[in-house]
Amino acid sequence: MTTAGTPTLAADGERLACTVVEPAVPARPGTALLMHGAGNSGRHRCLPLARELAAAGCRSVVFDFAGHGESTGELGQLSLARRARQARAVLERHAPDGPLLLVGFSMSGQTVADLLGEPDIGDRVRAIALGAPAAYAREVRELPFAAPEFTATLRSPGSWRSSTAFETFAAFDGRAVLVLPDTDEVIPAEVTNALDAALRTRAAYTRLVLPGADHMLGTWLSGHPEHRAQVAAALLGDA
Repeated sequence: MTTAGTPTLAADGERLACTVVEPAVPARPGTALLMHGAGNSGRHRCLPLARELAAAGCRSVVFDFAGHGESTGELGQLSLARRARQARAVLERHAPDGPLLLVGFSMSGQTVADLLGEPDIGDRVRAIALGAPAAYAREVRELPFAAPEFTATLRSPGSWRSSTAFETFAAFDGRAVLVLPDTDEVIPAEVTNALDAALRTRAAYTRLVLPGADHMLGTWLSGHPEHRAQVAAALLGDA
């Protein structure tokens, strides 16, 4: 298994720090793209799962969104729309064709949905995994995170119901894995339940609840190899 760091230039001008994990023996077609959450998160939280997937023969790519980790840019100027565009730039650079597996933690649950909604990408996606995922009102898609309107909308009760994630996931007919902590102090239970219902509509669906885990699932999985292997197996269809 080999690891290489190769930056990607996004359409918005940011340089995105990327890590590509190549399996020693590529036993599976396609590439897994793993995306971290918000706040002080970064690609380091996704690397243990990426290496787990590579050990099972699946090429994996992780990167820092702008304003995170080693990427350029300011976090406050990032938006959900820019996140989706940056993920697309990484795919165009590191996985321009072939089957895709998309993995998104927390805020990147919405990013997975946004990518699925783009036909040229969505048609390539064979499996998704969502770790303690969030869903966001479609009205905030283009707003910078530092904009007062972004926070005000998030604090508005039920604003998440207008998210595009629910209809997108309900239409997905590939393999879907929902990974949850037994207690999530960040994502409201009603959001999780609505995402669960959408994923059950057409997908080959697996719900994994990890006892003792918290919302920071990427970090938690790094210290729990048996559960990390369980998540990888479910995503790859080996469970």
